[in-house]
Amino acid sequence: MRRLLTATAVASVAALALAGCSNGGGSEGGGSSDDAAIITTNGNEPQNPLIPTNTNEVGGGKILDSIFAGLIYYDADGKEHNEVAKSIESDDATVWDIQLNEGWTFTNGEEVTAKSFVDAWNYGALLSNEQLSSYFFEDIEGFSWDEDSELTGLKIIDDYHFTVTLKHPASDFGQRLGYSAFYPLPSVAFEDMKAFGENPIGNGVYKLAGEDAWEHDVKIDLVTNEDYKGDREAKNGGLTIKFYANQDAAYSDLLADQLDVLDQIPDSAFGSYESDLGDRAVNQPSALFQSFTIGNYIEHFDGEEGNLRRKALSMAINRDEITDVIFQGTRTPASDFTSPVIDGWSDDLEGADVLTYNEEKAKDLWAQADEISPWEGTFQIGYNADGGHQAWVDAVCNSISNVLGIKASGDAYPTFAELREKVTNRTITTATRSGWQADYPGLYNFLGPLYATGAGSNDGDYSSEKFDSLIQEGISATDPEVANQKFQEAQEVLLQDLPAIPLWYQNVVGGYSTLVDNVEFGWNSVPLYYQITKKA
Repeated sequence: MRRLLTATAVASVAALALAGCSNGGGSEGGGSSDDAAIITTNGNEPQNPLIPTNTNEVGGGKILDSIFAGLIYYDADGKEHNEVAKSIESDDATVWDIQLNEGWTFTNGEEVTAKSFVDAWNYGALLSNEQLSSYFFEDIEGFSWDEDSELTGLKIIDDYHFTVTLKHPASDFGQRLGYSAFYPLPSVAFEDMKAFGENPIGNGVYKLAGEDAWEHDVKIDLVTNEDYKGDREAKNGGLTIKFYANQDAAYSDLLADQLDVLDQIPDSAFGSYESDLGDRAVNQPSALFQSFTIGNYIEHFDGEEGNLRRKALSMAINRDEITDVIFQGTRTPASDFTSPVIDGWSDDLEGADVLTYNEEKAKDLWAQADEISPWEGTFQIGYNADGGHQAWVDAVCNSISNVLGIKASGDAYPTFAELREKVTNRTITTATRSGWQADYPGLYNFLGPLYATGAGSNDGDYSSEKFDSLIQEGISATDPEVANQKFQEAQEVLLQDLPAIPLWYQNVVGGYSTLVDNVEFGWNSVPLYYQITKKA
């Protein structure tokens, strides 16, 4: 799962000057017959060749999502719609029947068939191929972490029909299928996958403008795919993604109308971007969640004492003030463990008052905990100094210290790797910053991987039979409303236990130039490029 615990996943909140200069040179055109209709946007050089199952970072993902079409796609609100798929059905959330629309082709003319998906998924899942997103296939029968094996759960019925059998029920499996790991591949990809990734052939809204379309470390030029068969038909002539060394340079280009769309305003402009851009400024919630985690193995935080202290700490944090002063309104105080942009989200969960600033209650709870075992020492939150987290950590600790009358401070680690080594080995003796970025728009994606007993990202070693039971009921339910209700009930257990302290949702903070219309940012903070139009 794509966790937020990376050095670069969250923009720096400190008012730091960003070094470097723009690499965004080159013409706006990308081979389109109408260069005036080309939309320009910011991006960064992909980490790897553009292979769907080996791309798990934003730079490459933005391109893949533009040049490939999957079984489904997500609209601006995160709702799924069939795309290549004609139907995706399951009676038991274990066996999934997938039928395809006919007439889809890759841009080399090859037809998109069931085999296009099955071969791509088998490649992505095979251990020896070492694909970064292989874990997306681990629920399918035949997947192995120990040896090369075929996904025996994939069965081709005919050219436009295949089935997927899972190891256990997963009601949101169909919802996952819009993620890039599940894209199809043409047969030519398997002749030389690395070479294919340098000049990928997709079936999406856009296609590469030519063999030289990807100018490494500078930009990539995409033009409209005239053979695209789906509902997301491009309203422009193409998309040029400029790779910037820093967002300050991109913002300068935006203000000068040299860039059409920017999806990350630099923190240096947080105080001015709304007045700079007016109604072209964007600040809305996205599928990003921030918290800090306190392991049950840390002294004073197990059992009843730990429960009291967790609640006291949570209620001692003035989230409204911190998101206003430190983040200048670019974050929204959390009222749950997921994100407002996800279907099924609720701001009316029982027990959510524990996330509301309440000085008197916090002091009382802390005093109750002291009666069990008196507090000694300093409360600390570990964070990586290379990720720009000091400002908010200091603010949270100051709020805790002022309310509870204890010493509280940040504990900085030079690098993300050093912090994660301590957390992974359970040798850390403090709280640690944490968070999550959604892989697909589902509540379960924010819950199971982080808080289920023994889950891979359960850094606090939290374990609750009630929580485990509820999320299993939710993931096994075939009715989405029933599933989301179970996930909400599971969150109410988390609000009682607080294995992590929810802080805020990270907003997408962006903007667009005076030259474009119909700009809309989606649930995952990425603009819907295909619907953007150039002004006459």
